[in-house]
Amino acid sequence: MKYPYTLTAQIRQFPFKYYYNNQIYFRYWLYGIAISFPIFVWIGSKVNSPANVKKFADAKAKEEAEHHAH
Repeated sequence: MKYPYTLTAQIRQFPFKYYYNNQIYFRYWLYGIAISFPIFVWIGSKVNSPANVKKFADAKAKEEAEHHAH
């Protein structure tokens, strides 16, 4: 293949091993993703919990009621 036209072919031919071994920033980027992903999943589960969603809906309803009262 002279040029990888599809995204899958471009990803397949990308030299990941070279970047991982020779570029420290790429390695730190991968470590950062691996470390922060569980934290973001935990935050997302807390923010989207049913109790928090109900609390937010109640606050928005109260705000709407105050806005229409004026």
